[in-house]
Amino acid sequence: MDTPLPIVGIIPAAGLATRLQPLPFSKELYPVGFEREGESIKQPKVVSAYLVEQMAAGGAEALYFILRSGKWDIPSYFGDGSKYNLSVAYLLMGLPYGAPYSSDQAYTFVKDKLVLFGFPDILISKPDAFARLIARQNETGADVVLGVFEANHPDKWDVVEVMPDGSIKSIHPKPHKSNLTHAWAFACWSPAFTAFMHNYLQQMQESIIKSGQELSMGQVLQAAIINGLNVHSVEFEKGTCLDVGTPEDLRKAILKHT
Repeated sequence: MDTPLPIVGIIPAAGLATRLQPLPFSKELYPVGFEREGESIKQPKVVSAYLVEQMAAGGAEALYFILRSGKWDIPSYFGDGSKYNLSVAYLLMGLPYGAPYSSDQAYTFVKDKLVLFGFPDILISKPDAFARLIARQNETGADVVLGVFEANHPDKWDVVEVMPDGSIKSIHPKPHKSNLTHAWAFACWSPAFTAFMHNYLQQMQESIIKSGQELSMGQVLQAAIINGLNVHSVEFEKGTCLDVGTPEDLRKAILKHT
C-alpha cells in the first residue's frame, strides 16, 4: 500500500486457550483447512497462518508475535517469516493482563510505524482486509481504523457505535445486552495510538495489578475515543470474522475451510 510509514504487524499470542484445553500444542497452530496450489491440496494450514498472510498482503514488512514462555512451537513453525516474504520476530509477554499489555511489548520496535493488529484465533474471510483499512487510514488520517462487521452474537464481541461517516462514536466490550449489532475484530493504527496506548497502560498499571483483572483492547480503544483520538472504520459484511476460540466455532471453521 502507498503509505509514508513502514508497515508492521502485531499478533498477541500469549493466551492460554482455556476454552479449548487440553491441547498438545499452542492454539495458534491448530490446523484449519489446507494449503492449496491451484486445485491441489498441500499440507494442513494452521489458524494463525491466515492472519500472517493477510498482514503480508496488506504490506507488512515485519511481524511481531508476543508469546508466553513455553509457547516455543510458534517460532519453530513460522521461523524467520521468509515463507511469507516478511520478517518475523518473537517477544515475550511482560505483564499478564491482556492483549494491550502483550502488544505494548513491541512498543520500542513499532512506535514510529503503521501497525496492523489482529488476533491469531480470529479468521477473517477477506484477503484484502488490511489493505482496505490502510486505504481508509490514508483517506481520513484517522489514528485508528477498525475492521467492523455485523456480528451474529454481539455479546461475544466488542460492539461499536458507528456514525454515518464511518467514524466510531463508542466501543462496548462484550456487553450482556445491547441494541448495537456491529463489532470490531482487527485494526490498523498510527504512531499516535501506539503512543497513547503505551502511556495509558503505564497510568493503569498499578490499578490493574491490584485488581488482577485483564484489560481488553476494546477498553483501550474506548479510552482513546474519550481522549479525543480519531477512530474510524471499514465495514465488512456479516460473517467476515469467526472466532475459533471455542470448540463450537472451531468446528465451524474446520468445516468451512476443509
